[in-house]
Amino acid sequence: MLTRSVEILAVGMATPVGLTAPTTAAAIRAGIVRTRETAMLDLHFRPFVAGFLNPLPDSPTPPSSFPYREERMLRLALSALKEAASESNTAALFLGLPEDMAGPHGTGDVFLRELIHASGARISPNASRVIPCGRAAGLWALAEALGYLSAGKGQDVIVGGVDSLIDPTVLAGLEADCRIAGTRPSDTFIPGEGAGFLWLAPSGTARRRRKAPLGEIFGMGIGREPGHRDSQVPYRGEGLSAAFHEAFTGMPQEVERVRTAYLGFNGESFWAKEWGVGQVRFQRRFHDVLKIEHPVENLGDPGAGLGALMLALAAIGLQRGYRKGPCLVSCSSDHEERAAVLLRAVEPGGQGHARVW
Repeated sequence: MLTRSVEILAVGMATPVGLTAPTTAAAIRAGIVRTRETAMLDLHFRPFVAGFLNPLPDSPTPPSSFPYREERMLRLALSALKEAASESNTAALFLGLPEDMAGPHGTGDVFLRELIHASGARISPNASRVIPCGRAAGLWALAEALGYLSAGKGQDVIVGGVDSLIDPTVLAGLEADCRIAGTRPSDTFIPGEGAGFLWLAPSGTARRRRKAPLGEIFGMGIGREPGHRDSQVPYRGEGLSAAFHEAFTGMPQEVERVRTAYLGFNGESFWAKEWGVGQVRFQRRFHDVLKIEHPVENLGDPGAGLGALMLALAAIGLQRGYRKGPCLVSCSSDHEERAAVLLRAVEPGGQGHARVW
């Protein structure tokens, strides 16, 4: 088990509102929304509305076998990864990807190898792995990375997530399920794309390397929801509640209550319902005046990129003082995966606090 908290040393982002972490965070703080019509048409020959980057960041030419969606993902991921990992030592990369890139016939491992090769970053391919489980993938990747650090396998890790829903096949599938904005009046979302990456190391590393950490992760929980979207089991919000329970377990009662929450709300009621269950069950852990952030409103839904993006946004907000901590970041996938992360600001010259989870 990990017995020490973990510092966030650097972050990187590429989103429809910014090509870097600072510009993305500033745009979202300012309330900028960048969703607009695409060149892709729905079944009624109307343009899909989405959050997307045009032009995409420059990158090496991807393999000819890469389909359109993965080419977009590679460009997004390369930009954000280089920003986050520019000063890291040799690190393991834990990468969250869409669900359909999983399995023996999935392309997740191929994508990972190409990303590492094209980035030129100091990343160990043998220690790296993909976690292809959709919207919560970046936070599940974080759980894998924390286990890696706890086991003493390395001192630096990179955690990230990337996805693009700006793809004809993906959009057609969402339209067929009546989930995309425009297919019905409500309970839908606007698709998007984006990549987020974080460079992490055990607490105290930043001081030794004369860096200022963006924040400190001091709680982590994952859960599985039996009643997910594709299940026939009743939906009771048990998965996110389990993630909350694990994240809060062992935390002293006197620890300040959560003041800011970054949530994966995208306009579908499914996610708000389970948040309501978790918040009621752990009400004593949340401040009476709770600030709720849902960046999908600005970006569109970036799929598997969302968890890592929210974690990076929360860290920047804490470091710069415009978001109050402690902060909770939670995210849910279309299938069973759920996750919750707790982070706080690090006082100048401060030392990480011992924590077991």
